Amino acid sequence: MLNKTFGLAIAATVATVAFSGQALARDQIRIVGSSTVFPFSTAVAEAFGSNGKFKTPVVESTGSGGGLKLFCAGVGIDTPDITNASRRIKSSEVEKCAAAGVTDITEVKVGYDGIVIANSKANAPLTLTKKQIFMALAKQVPIDGKLVDNPYMTWKDVDPSLPDTKIEVLGPPPTSGTRDAFVELAMEGGAKEFDMLAEMKKSDKNGFKAAAHTVREDGAFIETGENDNLIVQKLEANPDAVGIFGFSFLDQNADKLQGATVGGVEPTFDNIAEGKYGISRSLFFYVKDAHVGEVPGIKEYIAEFTSEKAFGEFGYLTEKGLIPLTEAEREKVRSDAMALAPLKLM
Repeated sequence: MLNKTFGLAIAATVATVAFSGQALARDQIRIVGSSTVFPFSTAVAEAFGSNGKFKTPVVESTGSGGGLKLFCAGVGIDTPDITNASRRIKSSEVEKCAAAGVTDITEVKVGYDGIVIANSKANAPLTLTKKQIFMALAKQVPIDGKLVDNPYMTWKDVDPSLPDTKIEVLGPPPTSGTRDAFVELAMEGGAKEFDMLAEMKKSDKNGFKAAAHTVREDGAFIETGENDNLIVQKLEANPDAVGIFGFSFLDQNADKLQGATVGGVEPTFDNIAEGKYGISRSLFFYVKDAHVGEVPGIKEYIAEFTSEKAFGEFGYLTEKGLIPLTEAEREKVRSDAMALAPLKLM
């Protein structure tokens, strides 16, 4: 343990020294990560850059997992300063960061978001349960006491109350935080509705997770990359298709798309904020503390993002679909972020 800690300390020192020698080569903040957080981060970057003190940060949509991989690659001008995430960082990712010298990380929780299952307004809206979502999208489903390859081809096959249309769901890839949250909140929630799988969760947690989280690969679920706007465009072109993405994209396209009711609750701003909608999650960004003071403007960017005018109850990010934290949460987040409070995983 001592040798491991000593090794990580050396890695951090070497990385920091390497960075300080190159720092002047970059005077613009680089941000990667979640496609869900991307529009919020972009709005903050534009507001931040408009004051003329610092260059507008470069924001890339790489997916939460992809962003954290880039973020954890090391310290230096060739690595990002900040990564956005639509899920919390994993302990395994923290370990990878530390092994590459990224030992000091600040977590900033920015708000909440719902994951919607949406379709074109050219068709009737869907009314679904988590059990039906699991049955439609799981690679294997329980039938007669056994897990078998998913035989359901239409929504009506899943439940007679649903439309007699082909199951064609456009969704995010495995690198996406939206995908992680969706399988955990929606599909796992649906899997537990089956007695067989509920018992498996008690006796074989790994087996249950594999069954609950594995999405079918027979064409019913179509990975569309990290561009949620592309899903929106495809839903317009194909009214029978269904898409999975963050609430903000539904909010911005409410004239064209509608969100499915899940468990009797509509995906509205208020329902997500009040915790009534069952597929919702927290949104974050992570700061590489070693870059603060080396790349100009990082603390000022944090201050802009956590200001009331940005992520407050009536801030400009709520106009883009961000569900705000409570006032008390915002005050604590702002204080911890500006102090570069170290990441603590419970």
